[in-house]
Amino acid sequence: ITFIRQQNPAVIKQKCQNQDESKDDNSDRNKSEQIVSGLSVQNSKTVHLCGTCGKKFNTTKNLNRHMKIHTGEKPHSCSTCGKRFRRKSHLTRHMQIHTGEKPHYCTTCGKSFGQKGQLNSHMRIHTSEKPYFCSICGERFNIVTNLKIHMQVHKGEKPHSCSTCGKRFSRKSHLTRHIQIHTGEKPHYCTTCGKSFGQKGQLNSHMQIHTSAKPYSCSICGERFDVVTNLKMHMQIHKGEKPHSCSTCGKTFSRKSHLTRHIQIHTGEKSHSCSTCGKRFNRKENLKMHMEYHTGEKRFSCTTSRKRFTLKTYLNEHARIHTGEKPHSCSTCGKRFTLKFQFFGTVENAHEKRC
Repeated sequence: ITFIRQQNPAVIKQKCQNQDESKDDNSDRNKSEQIVSGLSVQNSKTVHLCGTCGKKFNTTKNLNRHMKIHTGEKPHSCSTCGKRFRRKSHLTRHMQIHTGEKPHYCTTCGKSFGQKGQLNSHMRIHTSEKPYFCSICGERFNIVTNLKIHMQVHKGEKPHSCSTCGKRFSRKSHLTRHIQIHTGEKPHYCTTCGKSFGQKGQLNSHMQIHTSAKPYSCSICGERFDVVTNLKMHMQIHKGEKPHSCSTCGKTFSRKSHLTRHIQIHTGEKSHSCSTCGKRFNRKENLKMHMEYHTGEKRFSCTTSRKRFTLKTYLNEHARIHTGEKPHSCSTCGKRFTLKFQFFGTVENAHEKRC
């Protein structure tokens, strides 16, 4: 005997309506899938399109993560300082600032890094690999970030501006360094002499004065330098490059600092004054040398005779006594002299009175 359960007619009607709606939903879904499947890349994978900027993504997850850029949503916050991030990976990376964790080590020099990508970029210093190059001038870079920053030079872009004086910079690091001019901040101290610096790189360069280290050498003449910037400027001598020109007289210089110093000839500016006698100088170095007359300080000593001098120039001239070097010659008789103004002014005068 088979028993058949009779259902309520109202329930049967509702089920039929649900089935019809399900069919409609499936139909709409199929239509949507057809539309999306029409947006495909060469590997036939489904493409998810950003409705705001049109950028394409291969997964819904990547699209949703991208949309936070437009919405400004930052759901991940740092429990220590409260800073917020769009991605959890960015928060994880940020937390290493507070923990000081640097799990990735360079096997060559032992330097440690918080991220593996930073270590990979660092390794190119040892390998001298520079895989990224500028399509305009051909200059090569070891990390793509430096290439992007470099491209701003060609484009003339200076997106970072100083809120105090309005000066603009192509790099954020340059702006940060510039702001220290206004704040006077010099957080990096030399543990040997106590001198302070605005940048850690300046401190590192300064420390080589105490260690006498000159790790950078010229491949042409062998001269060595304590900082790579000085080596680069020195190389312009061999190349004959003088990119800095005076707008008044047209004279060109290999270094910008030399041009700045030269311009003071035209302006007559002497911004450095002696606090003892009031004498003014156009260069800070000249003022320092002048101050040694008041203090009696003689910083430069001869390694042979131990005689001391206030100026390095005087020491160099004195050293020729020991070396026997006579770089100045008489144009009339060819006689050579140790000093250019030896005894009677110029070499020519010396010839007339002594030869």
